[in-house]
Amino acid sequence: MITSTSRRRIGGAITALVTPFRDGALDTVGLIAHVEWQLLSGIDGLLACSLAGEGPVLTEPERARIIDVCVELAEGRVPVIVATGTNDTATTIEETRQAEKLGADAVFVTLPYYSKPSQKGVVHHFRQVAASTGLPLIVHNSPAHTAIDLASPTMAELAEIPGIAGIADGSGDIGRVAGWRRLLPERIGLFSSNDPTALAFTIAGGRGTFSGAANIVPRLFRSMQLSAGCDHLAAARLIDDRLRPLFKALSAESEPATVKHAMSLIRDMSADVRLPLMPVEPETDAAIQAALASFPIDCHSHMPSRHSFRLGL
Repeated sequence: MITSTSRRRIGGAITALVTPFRDGALDTVGLIAHVEWQLLSGIDGLLACSLAGEGPVLTEPERARIIDVCVELAEGRVPVIVATGTNDTATTIEETRQAEKLGADAVFVTLPYYSKPSQKGVVHHFRQVAASTGLPLIVHNSPAHTAIDLASPTMAELAEIPGIAGIADGSGDIGRVAGWRRLLPERIGLFSSNDPTALAFTIAGGRGTFSGAANIVPRLFRSMQLSAGCDHLAAARLIDDRLRPLFKALSAESEPATVKHAMSLIRDMSADVRLPLMPVEPETDAAIQAALASFPIDCHSHMPSRHSFRLGL
């Protein structure tokens, strides 16, 4: 079990929140509405400012506003995790300290991207970041986005850093879970950030999933994770089968764009994304619409109006 100093458990279905924009600006009202809907739907945690939330193109004031909204609305009911990883150690430390100051429960730190550091450089990066904060760190391994992958000896070294509390893997390679579990102490949880393999990852010993699809179907995704965690595998597999068309449609293009497009179809959220991302192609739109048609109740039930929330945050 991973907990922060305030003892909020991190596990289960954690929504990798999209960031709503309108006319190029942060849509704070839309963000409030979306976060409230996630909480009312019973989601187990909120991940803010990640790649799904277009974190790399957010300004510092926008990041602060997003974190404020999540922390204020969560009210301690679920943990708020903030993505702070960049390709620069100093900037990552600055983002991490900001998240801590604003009340986050943990930080989600990707391996440094673009510069392709050595495995030794990766270890030193995380040592510096962990030493800069009292928050638990969840290391995010996503080779498709960073062009580097965690090697087993590196995993063993990371496990010795006290501040590291979890590893989230976006590779989709379920075969590595058992090997990693042998290398890691029990205090370090394993998480998935890959929706299509989320169920298999949980069955193999994962503690939860940082999910883009949970933006769209939070109750259904959480039911799958909860069923798997309780060893109700038949029920979990039925839900997974139901979600497969949506997972496939969302992966057709960049997920922030596909998730936002789906949200624009089921509720009052703009599909706007910031360059270099672009709106989805017509064939992707058709696939998303077809996937959504199979569970309209999950998408629309318990969905309050964007104008019904506290706006004085």
